[in-house]
Amino acid sequence: MQGCEGSILLDDTIDFKGEKNAPANRNSARGYEVIDSIKAEVEKACPSTVSCTDILALAAREAVVMTGGPYWPVSLGRRDGLTANQAAVAQELPSPIESLDDITAKFTSKGLDVKDVVVLSGAHTLGFAQCFLIKRRLFNYPALESSALTSLQGMCPNKDASNANLAPLDSTTTRFDNSYYTNIVNNAGLLDSDQALLMNPTTGEMVRSYSSNPYQFYSDFAASMVKLSSVGVLTGKNGEIRKKCGSVN
Repeated sequence: MQGCEGSILLDDTIDFKGEKNAPANRNSARGYEVIDSIKAEVEKACPSTVSCTDILALAAREAVVMTGGPYWPVSLGRRDGLTANQAAVAQELPSPIESLDDITAKFTSKGLDVKDVVVLSGAHTLGFAQCFLIKRRLFNYPALESSALTSLQGMCPNKDASNANLAPLDSTTTRFDNSYYTNIVNNAGLLDSDQALLMNPTTGEMVRSYSSNPYQFYSDFAASMVKLSSVGVLTGKNGEIRKKCGSVN
């Protein structure tokens, strides 16, 4: 969990607990089999040359492009890390129930800034969240826009059995667009950390801007992804080129 070095792809070993099963990632981060499949094909064509980390960075870009989002250049040549750190996930990965100040501090510790917080949060235009993450927001102190609240309470009944149910992060879960910001402006942000962006004068101004200007969001998202994909990169003799993404050589 040091940056863009593929540690999340590693399975548990006798030496370390992998990051896949950290509470923040378990049943939330998915699609490992897609990366494994791509890696297997790449190894057949060009053995021990392309890292799992580069494949992951390229796959992230292609997923965004295929769902209607922006393209950005992906520099290649990263190497794969040799270990994983499950405990570090809780310390370094932003939580949906953390304060905006704490989330921003985690970004700035990696060389990112408050604009990157707002822009990269826009990735929540795709995908789902598990219901246990939002039940406080639905039942303890419901403050969402009424139609969104009713719909989400139906998806996530206030019972333990619904904890693993999935709720859409925004209203267009398979299309990359600026609906995430529109939802926040309309008081329908799914996560506490989403809606909190509107409460701060600086981040709130950016949210309103992106809600009305999707092209600016696309441009800024591409720039922030270039920055993010450069965090904690291993090159040269550091790390390795894994033969299989789930294990070190």
